[in-house]
Amino acid sequence: MKDLFSPYQFKGLELKNRVVMPPMCQYSVDKKDGIATDWHFMHYVSRAIGGTGFIIIEMTDVEPDGRISDFDLGLWSDEQIPALKRIVDACHSYGAKVGIQIAHAGRKAEDAEVPVAPSAIPFDEKSKLPRALSTQEVKEMVEKFRGAVARAVKAGVDAIELHGAHGYLIHQFHSPLTNQRDDEYGKDLTKFGREIIQVAKAEMPEDMPLIMRISAKEYVAGGYGIQESISFAKEYQQAGVDIFDVSSGGEGPIAAWGRPGSHAAYQVSLAREIRQALDVPVIAVGRLDDPILANAVVGNEDADLVAVGRGMLRNPYWALEAATNLKKEITIPKQYTTGF
Repeated sequence: MKDLFSPYQFKGLELKNRVVMPPMCQYSVDKKDGIATDWHFMHYVSRAIGGTGFIIIEMTDVEPDGRISDFDLGLWSDEQIPALKRIVDACHSYGAKVGIQIAHAGRKAEDAEVPVAPSAIPFDEKSKLPRALSTQEVKEMVEKFRGAVARAVKAGVDAIELHGAHGYLIHQFHSPLTNQRDDEYGKDLTKFGREIIQVAKAEMPEDMPLIMRISAKEYVAGGYGIQESISFAKEYQQAGVDIFDVSSGGEGPIAAWGRPGSHAAYQVSLAREIRQALDVPVIAVGRLDDPILANAVVGNEDADLVAVGRGMLRNPYWALEAATNLKKEITIPKQYTTGF
């Protein structure tokens, strides 16, 4: 019987439970050099001590102008590897496995002097007008993703997640709203994402899973829905994606009629549809902080893994408490046993 605290294995990724800490930007690189700090170390390692099976390090960018803000993590330089390796090694010592989200913010790079994008379309009326990448620059961007993935592998991560959601660069390329190019990357909206997947796989060990986060639904006028996302996800799956991390939105100011629900588990149906249509493992996200609900998502086979975001920001020991409440087996650090 599958539940939130049953083990999970895919390729070389062996998880002691199905609790995921999703990538959540900390905006805490005070030196603006992309190098992880003591804050990041404490932030991630405390969740490993707290029983989380799989920790995905926050959006880590492939070039300086790919950051949402200058306070974000980066992997455009070998100098950024050691601080991440320190985090990964420490998380491993407490029984957690670690992924990292590799990304580029595209037109949502707030601190870039001139953001880049598939097409020169701003996010909203307050945003900077982005510059459309040339075809050659798009090809160079693919190589920047390759370099970042190679550095992540050197840092010792157990999985790579590509950020193809929330209106960032890969999402911008596969959305007709933001990609109005007339070159090869406009005629084939998934070409950019597929090429990144292919170069990522080339840099990864064969038994390391490649995860892709997607927005399965857009909440703007003319935005795509679940059928369109199933279609592009199939192309990404064929290119080499092993697991989908299924979220939604982020592509533009939300239309009043299209506002997503704020109820618990409001995105689980999207994860379930991707899982069933592609016969692929998925991570469900979105207000799954209640352990009974998170457990049901796995038990009902809506998703294979469950990401707990806000709940884990509030409580690094969410997994320990959830297992206790659900009366499931979990190893409690000996220093904390009197608390449970």
